[in-house]
Amino acid sequence: MTQHTPHTTLLADYTPPPFLIDTVDVDIDFRSGEAIVTAQLAVRRNPAAHTPDAPLVLDGEELELLGISLDGVELAADRYRLSPDRLTLAALPDAFRLETRTRIHPDGNTRLSGLYRSANGYFTQCEAQGFRRITWFQDRPDVMSRYTVTLHADKAALPQLLANGNPVASGDEAGGRHWARWQDPFPKPCYLFAVVAAKLDVLSDSYRTLSGRDVKLAIYVEHGKLDQCEHAMSALKKAMQWDEQTFGLECDLDIYMIVAVGDFNMGAMENKGLNIFNTKYVLARPDVATDVDYENIDRVVAHEYFHNWTGNRVTCRDWFQLSLKEGLTVFRDQQFGADVHNRSVARIREVRGLRASQFPEDNGPMVHPVRPASYIEINNFYTATVYQKGAEVVRMIQTLIGKPAFRRGMDLYFKRHDGQAVTCDDFVAAMADASGVDLKQFMRWYDQAGLPHVRATGSYDAAKQRYVLRLSQSCAATPGQPEKQPFHIPVTVGLVGPNGEDLPLHMAVDSNMPTERVLSLQTASQEFVFEKVSVAPAPSLLRDFSAPVVLGFDYSAAELAHLLAHDRDPFNRCEAGQRLASQLIIGATAAISAGRTPSWSADFAKAAARVLAESATDPAFAAEALTLPGEATLAEQLDVVDPDALHAARNGLRRHLAEQLGAEFRACYESLAPTGIYRPDSQDAARRALRNVCLGYLCETDSAETRALAKKQFDTADNMTDQFAALSVLAQSEGEERVQAMAAFYARWKDEALVIDKWLQVQSTSRRPGTLVEVERLVAHPAFDLRNPNKVYALLRAFGSNHVRFHAADGSGYRFLAEQTRKLDGINPQVAARLARCFDRWRRFDSARQTHARAALEMLRNHKGLSRDVFEIVERSLGIS
Repeated sequence: MTQHTPHTTLLADYTPPPFLIDTVDVDIDFRSGEAIVTAQLAVRRNPAAHTPDAPLVLDGEELELLGISLDGVELAADRYRLSPDRLTLAALPDAFRLETRTRIHPDGNTRLSGLYRSANGYFTQCEAQGFRRITWFQDRPDVMSRYTVTLHADKAALPQLLANGNPVASGDEAGGRHWARWQDPFPKPCYLFAVVAAKLDVLSDSYRTLSGRDVKLAIYVEHGKLDQCEHAMSALKKAMQWDEQTFGLECDLDIYMIVAVGDFNMGAMENKGLNIFNTKYVLARPDVATDVDYENIDRVVAHEYFHNWTGNRVTCRDWFQLSLKEGLTVFRDQQFGADVHNRSVARIREVRGLRASQFPEDNGPMVHPVRPASYIEINNFYTATVYQKGAEVVRMIQTLIGKPAFRRGMDLYFKRHDGQAVTCDDFVAAMADASGVDLKQFMRWYDQAGLPHVRATGSYDAAKQRYVLRLSQSCAATPGQPEKQPFHIPVTVGLVGPNGEDLPLHMAVDSNMPTERVLSLQTASQEFVFEKVSVAPAPSLLRDFSAPVVLGFDYSAAELAHLLAHDRDPFNRCEAGQRLASQLIIGATAAISAGRTPSWSADFAKAAARVLAESATDPAFAAEALTLPGEATLAEQLDVVDPDALHAARNGLRRHLAEQLGAEFRACYESLAPTGIYRPDSQDAARRALRNVCLGYLCETDSAETRALAKKQFDTADNMTDQFAALSVLAQSEGEERVQAMAAFYARWKDEALVIDKWLQVQSTSRRPGTLVEVERLVAHPAFDLRNPNKVYALLRAFGSNHVRFHAADGSGYRFLAEQTRKLDGINPQVAARLARCFDRWRRFDSARQTHARAALEMLRNHKGLSRDVFEIVERSLGIS
């Protein structure tokens, strides 16, 4: 905790570590609420650091030093300097063995960083800087060591003793205790260190690799949850097979373990061979998990497994390179998800998420490059920019060089850097060398912050049968970067003819006649000329969302309707509909703000009717195409946001569609009624998704008939997807059916923590005027616990995403969330900082709301003992740093 301005770490200040630590032997003895940690380090000076006289400085946090020895000789207190966060030793030989003995108190560790107690035992979370909360160490990712770990504990209370790598020995000790030793044969940074000492149930399986090795698999969960593990185990084996077939990468250990814990700051953690997961990404059964939960488990299990190579075997040199592992691995899990689920829908959802979370980040106070230049608290930079935009950057490389060259680049990357801590430059260099494509300019995507805008204009010359496409790019100034150099932007283009077919794209530079091209926009403006274009086309631009930019093109409503009906690129088909809807909603928002009644174009209802009529061939696409843009995404298009008017406009369009297409929605809903046993595959999930979209539209009229329809689905559903969809619809209603459904849902599922998270979230995201009062009541409910991150995310952060209720005109939403953030900061600063991010966009609203938001943020800033985690978010939001 601190009250002064914390230290800022700069990428420009990076220097190699003065010492390397080749091996680490860690002994952890668990005893009645405390743990004694003995660490033996084999240390030598780093010749690459060129610091022959530098002292050894070890990081520590909340550690009680019990003893220290150098080469077996106990050191007197005058041989070292000890502060609350540093242990410094000077006058050292070039190579030596250092041993420290430390006491820690994991039972009182509410931050859930380092070693901490949960309901079923002890768990670790060391990324980014949690290892320093376990023992003294050079806590930085470029210090890679081989670890041997020995654990001691009461055998009855903590029967499972797990660590990274492979088990090598175990046995019993006096007094009903036991021990186990693990060795990790691969060097790793300390952020990948993990141990578990717990009492859990285990699901065991095995996997035979392509080379014929048998790998043991194990998933550990709390007692009574084994029947919810099968899908996660299946997902793990699918991921292992996919990585072998797609990138030639095999599991390199004898055993691979997943441990699920209910108290976890993150989604999951890729510790070498011992992944620790939030239970929400492991547990699934049809009656307790939705289709989205099943797919998320697939993706997150795959993501953490893929980290075994992109993050573990090759890791990041420093935390500024975080996207080296996270952006690349998100890209890999996206490719996996596209291969095992619906490819086009996966892409539509990815971009929807990017626009809802990352685009506002690029336009807000936390704007930063994919590779940040500075930070106060690294945990604050586990952001949508590093992850999602980082994945888009990797995707653009593949788009520019092609999939075969991308695979060669991956092979070269591992050949050059296996066992090393490297940089984003090293990854891009491997791609450039493998493909022969110059990617020097492309590196600006890593180092320039902000959201690029691409403006496109097109002109057709019928006499010359020529279509000219003009592209220009710009990017607004961001803190520290007043002027931006042009990005290298891949723009995938097709030209759609009046008959709905793609036209051949003949350019003077070659004689090929493809119907789709990737154009490289590398200067402020460029012109691309297509010859032999027989008819005036509708341009299909940025296909498959080939770059994370805002595209400006003056499409007519007729052109958008044509693309929605005919574009062969599924993403751009859906995008055309989203653009149509956005135009209508933004126009209606302006009308409502001015006191006028909005009018709705009949063309949009006709387009929606066509999507419904064709939905049998691709219900997943229809469900996405009929989902209107979210309020947060729409708000990014407004100079000054009126959340009440925007909310009324979006709901007005939903009601208009419900009124115009009520019979069609009802017919589609009935046609998709479940006919057999629940299966979480993509085909059945698509049918449920579209059916529940139809239910949502039908219930926009909020009539007794539609409420009864939703209540019937709620009462009769045999799976959580349909039951929760009905509950979500009823949550928007003031009718008695909502009260009945909420009570019944809680009574049935009160012992299933993850299901109760859904119950909290559906109430906190309701558009009802009384939502804040309900959330305030739920804070005191037995189902809520401020110390549990999942509960905080389900209730409080979800309320912060409730665009109309969080941004209430009287400032009540701001005051409430700021006060909860203040309370949480004293318990878990990392989660509190994520909650504070709900204030990022406060400057986009009217002056009265800005006044309320500023007051709430200043209350936080002035709080005595504010953590550096929340301090950084608040300072940046207020524009002070």
